[in-house]
Amino acid sequence: MRTRMRVMAVAAGAVTLAVALTSCNDSEPVNNQGGSESRSADSKTVYRLGEASPPQESTMQKSKGATFTVTPTKVQTGTKAEVEKSGLQLDKSDGPQVPVYVWATLTHNSGKAMTVGDMDDDLVVATDKGQRTKALIVLMGQAKWPNCPAADTEKPLSGRQSEKICNVFLVPEGQKASAVELTQGYYNDPLKWPVMS
Repeated sequence: MRTRMRVMAVAAGAVTLAVALTSCNDSEPVNNQGGSESRSADSKTVYRLGEASPPQESTMQKSKGATFTVTPTKVQTGTKAEVEKSGLQLDKSDGPQVPVYVWATLTHNSGKAMTVGDMDDDLVVATDKGQRTKALIVLMGQAKWPNCPAADTEKPLSGRQSEKICNVFLVPEGQKASAVELTQGYYNDPLKWPVMS
């Protein structure tokens, strides 16, 4: 089940609207019963932070067939005070939220050029309470986070170029990140990078 959390911010007189997509992990993934996305039973799905994913194929029309890797390198949970200082004003019905910062390296492997935003789109943070959330998306204006500058999502990468990025995920206060995940479509289990406390 996916819900949308709408976040409004006021920063330097400008209104910022941000959206974080959250999905609850209320069911086990369904295994594919054949088809082009099937994966062999012995495929590796758990990695250590700093270990690259296997090559991922672009599903974007503009870069169809291009491949890239995602390497989450560091995960850090922030504080409620950092949310307050960021310029975001959360919807009170969502309760107190804290940021989870995920640093990763995106590397273009082959094929057409891809934008940074097309490579990090499938990253998810799973919490110790079973909640899953996608990165915070700022629609208008910007939010500021300590040591986590906004990535240039329109920057193209090609020819084995890499870009180091930091994404912000909002989770309920009191929950901790248990893993960074890279979704693999509807029928396959996500790739996981467990977060050690």
